[in-house]
Amino acid sequence: MDKPPWKWTVADVDDFTREATDRTLTLSTLRHHHGAIRGFCDYLTNPLYDWMEICEREFSEIPSQVCLPWNTVAHRFEFEGDGKRRPFTYDEVERLFDTADARVELLVNSGRKGALGALRDAQLLKTVYAFGLHRTEAVMLDTVDLHHNAEMRQWRRYGAIHVRWAKAAGGGAPRRRTVLLVPEFDWWVPGMQQWLEQARERFAPGDDLDALWVTERRTRLSAGYLDRRFAELRDEAGLSKDLTLHSLRHSYVTHLLEFGYAERFVQEQVGHMHASTTSIYASVSSDYKNRVLAEALKSLIEGEAG
Repeated sequence: MDKPPWKWTVADVDDFTREATDRTLTLSTLRHHHGAIRGFCDYLTNPLYDWMEICEREFSEIPSQVCLPWNTVAHRFEFEGDGKRRPFTYDEVERLFDTADARVELLVNSGRKGALGALRDAQLLKTVYAFGLHRTEAVMLDTVDLHHNAEMRQWRRYGAIHVRWAKAAGGGAPRRRTVLLVPEFDWWVPGMQQWLEQARERFAPGDDLDALWVTERRTRLSAGYLDRRFAELRDEAGLSKDLTLHSLRHSYVTHLLEFGYAERFVQEQVGHMHASTTSIYASVSSDYKNRVLAEALKSLIEGEAG
């Protein structure tokens, strides 16, 4: 919008949206732009400040809020995801993790450097999947964020993860939640024990670095590194490029629902504020749907026979 803010109109937002769409911006990027404009207009029109009076005095015009529910992405589009994006199948998850584990074994057997880093990367990816984490949530974990689950004492301090850097809502502070390890993913525990109790200390992080995932330079692992390492392992495993790191989180939601967990439980696990968001993430497999249908038909036939 090539005019001063006090001249902005709703029509200008429509023109901006149309132009942005022509430039094939993703819907999430467009929503971010709308949010920035809305936030700036909120600031200009806030009675706590004097900008409306100043604009009226200096320019004989008063700024207004031009991002409304009916002309922004949030209202127009119910789902912002790329149609190509999908969750992993169970076989694809296994291939990804097998590839990560094979890299560790190869480096150990060859005597080359990097085995500890490969072990860390493999366990980090498994943590993203086993707890349905965003990448920032994963890399910002500290050692103190691993907790006991009183119902599963055999897992010791590996029964739950306290997420302290979840996506903020409405410009507020990062949200927090506790994610419980489910029995179907108890295979995660031995690998995490190995990383925390044996491998991590070999990076010599010292007492002043609490990060769960540390680098060879004794710093916290970055989200960008996690993205790159995931892409390398995905390609090495021969998996589709449509599968992203975020697809592991989608897979977590889908697989928990297929395991039979209540949607409300899954919603709490992944930190969705609305159940509709969890429903969008879910994409149950054909095998699961066929199994449910077969069970329903079996019940129907048995009922008629009785």
